[in-house]
Amino acid sequence: MSAVEEVEGVVVVGPLVVVGLGSPDRGDDAVGGAVAARVGERMGGQVRVVTREDPTALIQLWGGCREAIVVDAVASGREPGTVQVIEAGADAPPLPTDAFAASGRGGTHAFGLAGAVELARALGTLPPRVIIVGVEAATFAYGPMSPQVSASIGAAAAAVEAELAREGIEATTCA
Repeated sequence: MSAVEEVEGVVVVGPLVVVGLGSPDRGDDAVGGAVAARVGERMGGQVRVVTREDPTALIQLWGGCREAIVVDAVASGREPGTVQVIEAGADAPPLPTDAFAASGRGGTHAFGLAGAVELARALGTLPPRVIIVGVEAATFAYGPMSPQVSASIGAAAAAVEAELAREGIEATTCA
């Protein structure tokens, strides 16, 4: 990976980042961090993998990146544990705000992933390619992840790794 590349006639800078988004204490909201940890173990340092609890942190984090893959819990009405992959980059349509909204808490927690994407789009800091790996949540209450979401961590990590493979980045371990 070089720092400056031309993608489809557009010069973009920076690397690719994988972000596990969510609170480790709020039930299924912890899935983003759990998936990021698994991906980080398997990628052997080939890609930057981070976790963040606050979606507002994304706006600066992904600035200058050519691609971001964000793993987050979602509430779209599907079966808990369902994994969905959505393109949300600079030229993609807005995310459905009801599915990627905040967890119902106040302050910066009221600002969800959809808000972070749209604010970054308005500021011109949204990477050309943003992939959202959403895992349908059953609960955002304090406590552990639901069994359905815990069981989906491998599938969500595989979805992230498939996106990385499109960029020529392959897992290096069997973890």
